Amino acid sequence: MAVKKNIKPYEIGELDHYLFGQGTHYEIYRKLGAHRVKDGDQEGVYFAVWAPHAQGVSVVGDFNGWNREANPMERGEPLGIYTCFVPDLPEMSLYKYCIKTYKGEYILKADPFANYAEKRPGTASRVVDLSHISWTDSEWMEKRRTWDHTVEPMSIYEVHIGSWKKHPLTEDDEDGFYNYREFAKEIVKYVKYMGYTHVEIMGIAEHPFDGSWGYQVTGYFAPTSRYGTPEDFAWMINYLHRNKIGVILDWVPAHFPRDAHGLADFDGTPTFEYADPRKGEHPDWGTKIFDYGKNEVQNFLISNALFWIENYHVDGLRVDAVASMLYLDYGKQDGQWVANKYGGNKNLEAIGFFKHLNSVVLGRNPGAVMIAEESTAWPKVTGKVEDDGLGFSLKWNMGWMHDFTEYMKLDPYFRKGAHNLMTFAMSYAYSENYILVLSHDEVVHLKCSMLNKMPGLGFDKYANLKAGYAFMIGHAGKKLLFMGQEFAQLREWSEKRELDWFLLAEPEHQAIQNWMRDLLHLYRKNRALYDQDSTWEGFEWINADDRDRSIYSFMRHGKGGKKNLLFVINFTPMARDDYRVGVPRRKQYKLIMNSDDLQYGGKGEVRPKVYKAVKSECDGRPYSFAYKLPPYGVAIFEF
Repeated sequence: MAVKKNIKPYEIGELDHYLFGQGTHYEIYRKLGAHRVKDGDQEGVYFAVWAPHAQGVSVVGDFNGWNREANPMERGEPLGIYTCFVPDLPEMSLYKYCIKTYKGEYILKADPFANYAEKRPGTASRVVDLSHISWTDSEWMEKRRTWDHTVEPMSIYEVHIGSWKKHPLTEDDEDGFYNYREFAKEIVKYVKYMGYTHVEIMGIAEHPFDGSWGYQVTGYFAPTSRYGTPEDFAWMINYLHRNKIGVILDWVPAHFPRDAHGLADFDGTPTFEYADPRKGEHPDWGTKIFDYGKNEVQNFLISNALFWIENYHVDGLRVDAVASMLYLDYGKQDGQWVANKYGGNKNLEAIGFFKHLNSVVLGRNPGAVMIAEESTAWPKVTGKVEDDGLGFSLKWNMGWMHDFTEYMKLDPYFRKGAHNLMTFAMSYAYSENYILVLSHDEVVHLKCSMLNKMPGLGFDKYANLKAGYAFMIGHAGKKLLFMGQEFAQLREWSEKRELDWFLLAEPEHQAIQNWMRDLLHLYRKNRALYDQDSTWEGFEWINADDRDRSIYSFMRHGKGGKKNLLFVINFTPMARDDYRVGVPRRKQYKLIMNSDDLQYGGKGEVRPKVYKAVKSECDGRPYSFAYKLPPYGVAIFEF
């Protein structure tokens, strides 16, 4: 084995090859890529890249006139990792790897482990030193170690930085993007005002095409240069943490694009992807699929997840398109896929990868969360690995999202025939640890904004939306809402423009924002809404079968039985002046939120604040009280 003896700490040695080949070199990002080092008295950059089938590799860049002869790299065995040292390289130098393929052709590739890249349309990597990034979020990080997602509130604001808010466009600034620091200051103010606990940021890893929203990644270890430097990115996370806001990133281990400078056919052969196109390509998406059977590829992805969580203090990753990884036939016709060794459609290698990933990431980082965007009924997504689960912390409840939006679109006249769409999710609510989501996917591609999904005109639309949001907040599960939906954005989302903030000048939109704000604050401060979120003891239907009137009533119970909540929600335009609700105990029920208040766009009818239950059977309960339920009325009581 041609491996150098007496290697320097930064050099790739025999142990690095061994661990990377085993798939357990969890901090391989400290070795592969471009790292500023000192070689004797000489400062410079040490480059290392895995290109197993290359005939030769060199580093080219603005420092050597992109000359492939100037800085050749030395091959290390047995894995084919190429290395070299280049002295006196300035910070931000541009570079690529020039790879001589097995066919003798030369191709230029960005560094898979680069920590920064030039701004699109440029595709080169940049030399950048992350060692001087400073952190002042120790209080948050310490608390995180003991934080438990199963008993704590999580209300997530899903944001796309490039289109949340924009600067006016000018000749000098064609994009109008807020940089990471500007965004941090603005988003903190807003999120605190609204009452969210976490921000989930879409599409942060480097990607060439804005219209992919960051889901076509070419630089897995590089925060996108669209919004600033790695230092700016770290500053943003630090600032959110200092303000007690958690940060979740979208993460895309399911596929990658074919761009010539990216991972596709990296050394002239399928290096990161499956070689067989029936396993290695998504026909629908035109992308490549990672080869989860290769230890080095698993290592690349696991070390990447750890990089964001450990190096950048990120609190969790939302793993995109999990279903596309689990099923070999996902989005494919007969003849376009290959069965596993048992003849089935499960990708056994991807299953093994998830178990390995989640065990390592969560084992090393207590309090961090791994969230699966998984759209099928795959069992035990959030089950423990030792029980044959995939080991995720939380799962997006796509079934709930689909049923909820289908119900809400219906004309109220027809809702009685679809009553169970709203109750069905409670029949499986505790089979996984769920997040209820109304994500970006629901407000693009002609699906309409949340407001425009609602039936009716004017008042009806807004009142429907208020009722829907209240149902979501009251239902078991964590919460996620995509930006703009909290003030009833009218247009579908587009990454090309900012949200329509001007709508807040109109009372209807302001009323929705007020309603959502108060619901979110109620969610955070009232333990009944979250501390028994993973057990039946936390949720109880009063009447799940009031289909003729399309009214749902239920209770949320906190540990210790104090400050329980009662929700009554009317999903029709019919006033129910004679409404009674059954309750478990003869006590006082305090009205704490009422959709008919003026600030929420209601009529502002004067109502008692306290309702005393009397012995009068209703909804199968011994006690009850009367409440005049207005059209699309929502009433939340504390008892």
